[in-house]
Amino acid sequence: MRENPSSVMTAPNTNHPGFLFRLWQRCVGGVDAEATGQHTTSSQGLHWLPIRSLSPRHKPRIQKHLIALAPQDRYLRFGYPATDEQIARYVTGMNFDRDEIFGVFNRRLELVAMAHLAYSVDPQWASCAEFGVSVAAHQRGRGIGVKLFHHATTHARNQGVSMLFIHALSENVAMLKIARHAGARVERDGSESEAYLSLPSANLDSQFSGMLQEQMAEIDYQLKNQAHQFRKWLSTLQEIRQGVRDARHVHGKR
Repeated sequence: MRENPSSVMTAPNTNHPGFLFRLWQRCVGGVDAEATGQHTTSSQGLHWLPIRSLSPRHKPRIQKHLIALAPQDRYLRFGYPATDEQIARYVTGMNFDRDEIFGVFNRRLELVAMAHLAYSVDPQWASCAEFGVSVAAHQRGRGIGVKLFHHATTHARNQGVSMLFIHALSENVAMLKIARHAGARVERDGSESEAYLSLPSANLDSQFSGMLQEQMAEIDYQLKNQAHQFRKWLSTLQEIRQGVRDARHVHGKR
């Protein structure tokens, strides 16, 4: 995987309980609104989204996310009605050393959205990359796809990419709308469209934004992982307590 400059940035003091609580409240609430019955409209959007770089150990979650897509969503994402077997081969063939794969997790550590930034394997087109994205149905309308796109463009700029390429079906209105709003040139050829977005050179602002995003997303993931482990422990404890109560109840009837 290409070197990430975020490794040189000093992380915030995550041991302070007030910091952790404020980060949890302000940053991840929107992604987990469906778990509490709240709804975030597209006009409200998400102020910040914890987008995290994925690694080979996330392949099972990636595959689960993609297989959960409805047939029409698979068709729009891959350009053909991908079967479970084809999705499995796609995930197996992901090159995490060359490409960048980003993801968004909810508080249960389920992957609810992901983007694939694929760099050219041809040295002649070394400054080009292709973008693909998918968002779980229950998370749409919150601007997640847009934020994944902007995150990918920032990351691509910082890696020296000058042209971002998007190949999509012409009926994939959402994806083409994102590209057009970013200033991409869209060319349609029958049922397929190609979008080309010229990226400016990296600057201090894009580099700092990339560093900060990576740091905050890592903190968010660790928070969610700790909460997930605690909920599992609490569930096991409740089962034990219930077993003890049931045993006492049975013993009391004797």
